[in-house]
Amino acid sequence: MDVILMEDVENLGKRGEKITVKKGFARNFLLPRKIALPATSSGARMMKEEERRRAVREVKMHREAQELAGDLNKVSCTAEVQAGEDDRVFGAVTSADIAELLTGQGFDIDKRKIVLDEPLKALGVYTIPIRLYSDVEAKVKVWVVKKSG
Repeated sequence: MDVILMEDVENLGKRGEKITVKKGFARNFLLPRKIALPATSSGARMMKEEERRRAVREVKMHREAQELAGDLNKVSCTAEVQAGEDDRVFGAVTSADIAELLTGQGFDIDKRKIVLDEPLKALGVYTIPIRLYSDVEAKVKVWVVKKSG
């Protein structure tokens, strides 16, 4: 049976490809899970419509990510940490801490989007990249300062 894949399937093919599979596999696995459509003229039309919708959604998400990046590039956060007499930091500033600081300033950023090779363990100013979309990245300044008092 010929089907058109709606998404990438490992060891089978990429989204949009027309492949031949056994009828049982298509009927019992691919079609009920909406992973594939029958390779008929109506299936091809549905695939084109789905691709058009996906392209519109991708453009919208990319534009929103660019706007958010423009706003985030202007942001600066201050993380107050406990430090000893020789300015040695107790603990560290993690991506979760940075996400919480950004939430306090009105930005809802997932901590997994914050690209932090390792937690910040020293006082200073850091420029932290935030991956908002596949090719859209913002940079936020994070000030790690000693907590007063």
